[in-house]
Amino acid sequence: MNTKLEMAFFILAGIAILIGAIWIVVTEKRLKRFFLGKKGKDLEDTIVALENDIVKLKKAKENIEKDVAVMTAKLKKSIRGVETIRFNPFPDQGSNQSFAIGMLNEENDGLVISSLYSRERMSIFAKPVKNGKSEYELTNEEKEALEKAKV
Repeated sequence: MNTKLEMAFFILAGIAILIGAIWIVVTEKRLKRFFLGKKGKDLEDTIVALENDIVKLKKAKENIEKDVAVMTAKLKKSIRGVETIRFNPFPDQGSNQSFAIGMLNEENDGLVISSLYSRERMSIFAKPVKNGKSEYELTNEEKEALEKAKV
């Protein structure tokens, strides 16, 4: 009975050794593929180059974030809403040749330009707007143009 037990032990040991050998061969092939044509120094140089690239990317990201902040601030101040209202201020003559144009940014700052047209003359007015209101009196058409121009 001892011989059978010894025989089983040798068979199991042989199988274990065979599995270990196969694992070593597979691992060695993987390592050879990984280091294919490279030496340890080449791999180290590659890692250092990648680290430098990461540092450059971080700096570029910071610069881009600063640029985006500047552009956002400028965009808030740019004219975003524009509306034109045509009207006839003199019902007894002419047609809708007069107009009011409202131009506002995100903060409702801007201006309103209006023109009154008659056969004898044409008058043009410009009124500054701050927070959606003007210190000058606005006509109904100018108020409508500003209301429709709000972003």
